[in-house]
Parts: sequence; structure tokens; C-alpha cells
Amino acid sequence: MSEESFPITSHLSVVMTTAATGEVQTTGGSGMTSSSSRGADFYFECAVLVIGVMGVAANGLILYAMVVSDQHKKQLLIFNQNVFDLCSSLLLVVVFALKLGSIYLTGVLGYWLCMLLLSENLLWCSLDGSRINLLTVTIERYLKVVHSAWSKKVLRKWVMISAAALAWICSIVYNMAVTFSSTAVVDGVCYGYQIWKSDAAAVGYGIFNFVFFFVVVLVTFVFCYGRILAVIRRQAKIMAAHSGPGSSSTQTQSHQVQTNVVKTMIIVSAFYVITWMPNGVYFLIQNVNPDFTMLESGCMSQSSGAF
Repeated sequence: MSEESFPITSHLSVVMTTAATGEVQTTGGSGMTSSSSRGADFYFECAVLVIGVMGVAANGLILYAMVVSDQHKKQLLIFNQNVFDLCSSLLLVVVFALKLGSIYLTGVLGYWLCMLLLSENLLWCSLDGSRINLLTVTIERYLKVVHSAWSKKVLRKWVMISAAALAWICSIVYNMAVTFSSTAVVDGVCYGYQIWKSDAAAVGYGIFNFVFFFVVVLVTFVFCYGRILAVIRRQAKIMAAHSGPGSSSTQTQSHQVQTNVVKTMIIVSAFYVITWMPNGVYFLIQNVNPDFTMLESGCMSQSSGAF
């Protein structure tokens, strides 16, 4: 065995040892614990399946309303965000329906089922794309408010189309490269994001994934909406100075705008932290420490932020 292939074999042995331990517990004296664990996995996957169905219905209605009202042409990035959400929900249903079927993977079909669906590759192409697109939406709003004159020259229609397409391209290229280099079918089971060439590759990927898709996105939210709020407050002071003390309606409207910006910043940031931090931390720890696991299933689940 060559030195280059040793790290892969080492990672694979850890994964298979964990799986083997689970089988021993299933047939051994601790069958009650193993059975309850399998039951917990089953109910979790069923719950995710239901969430996916609800997501398909909700996002389908939103997209239909935007198309009927022609808002998909005026709000291209928002429309693209809902397309990402619809694809994520639809893929969530497909992936977890397959997982509930417990398919034994063999041959070429089994390989591609693992690489594209059971590894959650396509699902994460959509999820990561939605986060990139959400980042783009935030930056677009920041430019329109903070640099309004400059943004009118730059934010043309072709720029918006390019930004929407870039979110798809970046997420697909990123996830395809990672999945095909860290996923394998072993004894009919799909091991997604677990078979790394080296510990350094796993750690590097875990850190990059957490820093870019969680820390950078969250910092961008806070910075952009914070600057938007500062500009609105400055404009409100200027308008109040010119309108005089008797114009209460202008002050009320200005206060309402500021309140809406603050609410948007808090809601977006808070929900992003609530939905994505558990997944990001879990995935980071699992890549830094390969022995750490919370799920017994062969394919690592990343679905906490799917909807």
C-alpha cells in the first residue's frame, strides 16, 4: 500500500468501525438502545420529509404569485432566492424519501445515487447557492442605499442576471468538487463527506465551510444593514432640519423606516444564526475530529438548515 493511499484507508477504517459498532449493538444485549436510536433516526427523517413537502408548497405559491404579478422581472434576485428555496425543499423530499427506503447501493446506478442524492450533494448545491444569493441580495440593498448614485450606473439588468447565475455556478462547482473527493460507496452504503485524502483536507474544508458560509455571511448582514440604518438616520436628520419642527408626519415616517431596517437586520441575522449555527458547528467539529458523530446512519446528514 502506498503512502498516498494510507490516509484514505485510515479514514475509511474509522467510518467502517463506527458502522460495525452500530451493528454489534443492534444484535447484542443492548438491543433496546439501538432500536430506540434507529427509531429516532426514522422519525427525524420523516419530520424532515414533512418539512420538505411544506416547503415545496409554500415556495411554489410564492413563485407563482411573483410570476403572475411580474415581480420576477423587477426583483430578479428575490425570485432567484425563492427558486433556490423551492429546489432545496424538493430535493429534501427526494433525498430523505430515498434514505427511508434504505437502498443497498450497487453498480453504476448505486454510485451515482450516492454521489448526487444520498450524499446530499444536489441538496447542498441548492442550499449553499441560496446562502450565496442571500449574500448578494444584502449587498445589492447596501449599494442601492449607501451608494445610490454609483449603484444606478453599475447595477444593470445583466449584472443582476450574472449575479443570480454566479450563485448557481459557484455552489454547484464547490459541492461537486467536495463530494466527489470525499464520498464513497462501501458495502452498499453511501458515506458522504467522510472519506478524505488527509486529515488536513478534512480540517481545512470544515474551517472554510464554517467561516465563509456562517461567519462571513453573518458579518455581512450586520455590516450592510448597520450602514443602511446609519444612512437613513443621517437623511432623516437632514429632512427634519429642512422641514422644521412642525412636520410631525415626516418624522413619523422616518422613524418607521428606521424601525423597519432594524427589524429586518435583527430578524435576518437571528434566524440565520438559529437555523445555520447548529449545522455549521456540528459539521466543523466532525471534520476536525473524525471520531465525533451524532448520527448512526452511513451518510452524514447536514439537513438542519434545509428549510
